[in-house]
Amino acid sequence: MSSEKYDVVIIGAGLSGIGAAVHTKRNCPNKSLALFESRNEIGGTWDLFRYPGVRSDSDMFTLGYNFKPWMNDQSIADGSQIKNYIIEAAKENDIKDKIQFSKRVTSANWCSKKQQWELEVTDQSTGEIKPVTANFVISCTGYYNYKSGNNPDFKGKDDFNGQIIHPQKWPEDLDYSGKRVVIIGSGATAVTLAPAMAAKAGQVTVLQRSPSFVMSRPKVDSKLNVWRERFSPKTYYRLARAKNMNMQYLVYKFCMIFPNKAREIIESKTRAAIGPNVDMKHFTPKYNPWEERLCAVTDDDMFQSIKSGDVQMETDHIECFNRDGILLKSGKQLDADIIITATGLDLQLLGGMSVTLDNKNFDLTEKMCYREVFLEDLPNFGFIFGYTSASWTLKADLAMQYFGRVMKYMDKKSAKVFTPRNTGGDPGGMPFSDVKAGYMVRALDKLPKRGVKVPWRAYHNYGLDALTFKYAPVNDGKLIFSEGYSPF
Repeated sequence: MSSEKYDVVIIGAGLSGIGAAVHTKRNCPNKSLALFESRNEIGGTWDLFRYPGVRSDSDMFTLGYNFKPWMNDQSIADGSQIKNYIIEAAKENDIKDKIQFSKRVTSANWCSKKQQWELEVTDQSTGEIKPVTANFVISCTGYYNYKSGNNPDFKGKDDFNGQIIHPQKWPEDLDYSGKRVVIIGSGATAVTLAPAMAAKAGQVTVLQRSPSFVMSRPKVDSKLNVWRERFSPKTYYRLARAKNMNMQYLVYKFCMIFPNKAREIIESKTRAAIGPNVDMKHFTPKYNPWEERLCAVTDDDMFQSIKSGDVQMETDHIECFNRDGILLKSGKQLDADIIITATGLDLQLLGGMSVTLDNKNFDLTEKMCYREVFLEDLPNFGFIFGYTSASWTLKADLAMQYFGRVMKYMDKKSAKVFTPRNTGGDPGGMPFSDVKAGYMVRALDKLPKRGVKVPWRAYHNYGLDALTFKYAPVNDGKLIFSEGYSPF
């Protein structure tokens, strides 16, 4: 079977993948381009998750693309709104016809003889495998396993008579009217699900092993509506984006520099929102603010549901599941008809694709990230990993604009291959992320490493990253350009 040939292959047609395709078209319009998406729809995360109330905890002025203004007055958007926004971006930029749906890239091999990537693409419906070659590969598969989330092996779960559901596998026909629902988890999914289900469910209980910091944000920012009436869409979007971006950064830095004061402010606001009858132990974490990502609720919905009694909080460890529900370590029984395990993600880079160099395994866990866009010793390959302490897309946009700079530089210099090499002797070995959330800590041994100094260590600061990606020399002695590359 003859292989399809492209200059650039993008893996994934979610928020990052569509953004990557638009930036590639704009920066390198003469390069042939294809996107392979394992699902049947555009949207990635925002097509996968279908649970009640699913939304982003980042505002759309910073989660949105830098090339497409978000004009909806609802700055904290529902999942369906985000998916529609991504679809619009694809249509407006003629990307949709470049997407091959239900196609999973299962392996990628760099062939030194041909100086190109050889991909195996599996048709999800037939199992047929077709060969594809590419000069450049960009992985936009996100950072978690789409097939399954984190599912702890709870003792006795087979004894439970009701339904056990992970939010990543939400049944479309689930009827929870009048049912007793226990949601296990303390993160963004749990605080979104609880108030969304409270109106129909008989009782909703959120069971957490340990508390998280939770802050309320308005779904609609009334101050921004004034700007929207005064300015053009482009100017309005830039102003709103700058405002929210700076606010994110200032809040994050304040939490890092003044953790005790930040804790005091957050807990004070929470106490005022839930009222005096709710024990604050459920909202008093042991860690400092932003050591783990802050959970956002919209318009106090979670707090109001707790205050009214529609949502109950329990902070305890699970002894076991039983026929009627969950027995806690304290001896308390939580009866349930439905148990939702909002227990987090299973991290996975590159969509589970195997990567080889001349058919020999490439172990990314032994390599460092170059500006968190490329991987050490891996030629003509990029992966998009957004911010974890700010909106994902802020970093994704910068990364793809930088990738475009690299490809244009290569065209100018007639280079065929770029390869990040540790020519400066950076010792490396630093964890990929400082975030202490459970899903990240569990997966550190699956992730690449960071170095001690830039470019093997990122700033995680939008202003510095923007300057670096735009103005730092492309040919810095660590990103090596050549006519060819052989790893052995």
